Amino acid sequence: MKYAKYFLHLAAFLLALTILVLPLPAQAQSAATINANFENKDLSGQDKSGQDFSYLVFSNVNLQSANLSNAKFIGADITKVDFTNANLHGANFSDAFINVCNFKGADLTDAVFEYAFISKSKFNGADITGADFEKAILVRGSNFGL
Repeated sequence: MKYAKYFLHLAAFLLALTILVLPLPAQAQSAATINANFENKDLSGQDKSGQDFSYLVFSNVNLQSANLSNAKFIGADITKVDFTNANLHGANFSDAFINVCNFKGADLTDAVFEYAFISKSKFNGADITGADFEKAILVRGSNFGL
């Protein structure tokens, strides 16, 4: 028992050292490096096709009519984002948290939402042809009406 406290401190030290020494995963590293979270931004109509937004935070962002084809939003936290009439053809939202978003009239052809958590979001009139919602969690309040 007299060594228990010593081993506890040693374990905490080794854990802290491991966290400091080991490199971040590439996705987290790129997000941390550019520190590019998007909050209260108007990016409507912009061409962001093919961009990698994985693991970033989007909050209260206007992306109406933006070109986001083949963009990656893997693991992103997306809250109160307006994607109305945006081109999201082939976009990847796997593992993303999508809350109170508007995809009305968006082109979501071949978009991927695997394992995404989707809450209180509107997909009215969106083209979801070929979109993959396999194992996505659709919470009450999301609307796919025409």
